Amino acid sequence: MSQRLLIITGLSGSGKSTAARVLEDQGFFVVDNLPLVMLPDFMERTREGLKPGAGVAVVIDVRNRGFLSNYRDIFDCLKADGYQLDILFFEAADAVLRRRYSETRRSHPLAPVETVQTGIEREREQLYPLRESATKIIDSSNLNSRQLRELMLNFLGEKHRSLLIVNLESFGYRYGLPPAADLVFDVRFLPNPHYIDELRPLTGLEPKLREYVLSQPVCRDFRKHLDRLLIFLLPHYQVEGKSYLTVAIGCTGGRHRSVSIVEDLKSSFPERDVVLRVNHRDITKG
Repeated sequence: MSQRLLIITGLSGSGKSTAARVLEDQGFFVVDNLPLVMLPDFMERTREGLKPGAGVAVVIDVRNRGFLSNYRDIFDCLKADGYQLDILFFEAADAVLRRRYSETRRSHPLAPVETVQTGIEREREQLYPLRESATKIIDSSNLNSRQLRELMLNFLGEKHRSLLIVNLESFGYRYGLPPAADLVFDVRFLPNPHYIDELRPLTGLEPKLREYVLSQPVCRDFRKHLDRLLIFLLPHYQVEGKSYLTVAIGCTGGRHRSVSIVEDLKSSFPERDVVLRVNHRDITKG
C-alpha cells in the first residue's frame, strides 16, 4: 500500500494549523514549514520509521520562500515514487482573514509593514496556480474549529473518524484530584477493604481484593449505572470532536476500590473507535 502524503497549504489565517492538529490526532506525522526542496529526501528517510499505514502531512505556505517555483516538479517526482499525494488548499473570505489577523495582532507574512489586506491580495495572486492543482479546496470562512475538524475527518475517510483516546485513571483523594480529569467518580461510598486485615496489604490488581469490592451489591448497581452513563456519553464526546477523555475513579488512598473499579471497567469500553489507556496513579503510595 502506498504511503499517504498530504500537503496542507493555502492562505495565511485560513485554518491550516487547526487542520494539522486534527491530522496529528489521527496518527499522521505532521511537519510544519519544511523547505519543499527537502521533502523527497525527508519522505525517503522517514519511510522506515513510521508505523504501517501511517500518513505524513506537511504544512507548506508562503513562509517557505521560493516553493512556488518548483513545487510541480517535486510533487510529480513524489507521485512517480508511489506516494499517494493530495493537496489540501485552505482559504477564507478577505473580511474573515482580516478579522482573524486583528484578533491575533499578527502582521501578514507578505506585508509586514503594510496593511493586512495588501498581504492577503498578494498571497491570493501568488497561490492561485497551486489552488488550481489542489485535490480539495476548503473555505473556512463559516467554519468553527469543530466543524473544520469534522470536515477533515470526512476527507480522511471512515477509518479515521471518531477516534477517541480514553484514559482510565484510579487515584486517591488523599493525594488530590487528577488535574486533567474530565469525568470524576467518587467510590468512597463502597465498603472499604482497608478495614479487613487480610485484604489491607493487597491492591485492586489482585483477584482476591477485586472480587471483594466487585461482589458488593452496591458496587454491582454502581457499575451498571456507570456503564449506561459512559455508553451514552462517549458517542456525544466523539461527535463534538473530543480526542482525549480522562475518566478518573477515586477512593481514599487510590489502592483498593478505585483500582478494582478501573480494572473491571476496562472490559466495558467498546472496541471500535476507542483507544484505551489505564493508569493507577497512587497504587504504590501509602
